[in-house]
Amino acid sequence: MSVRIKDYPGREVAIEELKERYVAKEYKAVLRYAWSSGVAIGSFLDGLKRGIILGRRCNKCRRILVPPRMYCEQCFRKTDSWVRVKDTGEVKTFSISYVNVDASRRREPIIVAVVELDGASKDVGILHILGEVKPEKVRIGMHVKAVWKKEEERKGAITDILYFKPR
Repeated sequence: MSVRIKDYPGREVAIEELKERYVAKEYKAVLRYAWSSGVAIGSFLDGLKRGIILGRRCNKCRRILVPPRMYCEQCFRKTDSWVRVKDTGEVKTFSISYVNVDASRRREPIIVAVVELDGASKDVGILHILGEVKPEKVRIGMHVKAVWKKEEERKGAITDILYFKPR
């Protein structure tokens, strides 16, 4: 097996030569890392584990932000309080994709949508997938409801909501 290298136009380079010339050292890395999701997203994820969706209210501009933020990007001030919003909403935009994240083809499409949740501010939405709907039936303005994992299967992740379905 060989590959072409820009440095040598038209010349085939064997894998062994490539490794010898361009790879200084081969090793397997074991990477362990941890991170904090922060107060806002940590509380949001904890809410998802309990089957509720939390947002943050800014008393100055009166917006309710979902996912929650500790600072309002419109007012440039700290948000004021936690608000529980409904797990229902409206599709604001969507995309029908026949391509997976690794660029491989899908037989059945995945429908990704921005859902403006009931109780959150206008034009504030979360990105999620739609289910139980054919691509040709999806519409902007379609009313949807979250379909949750069983309580014992939830982990505190956005995937605790399996998808949104038409209601």
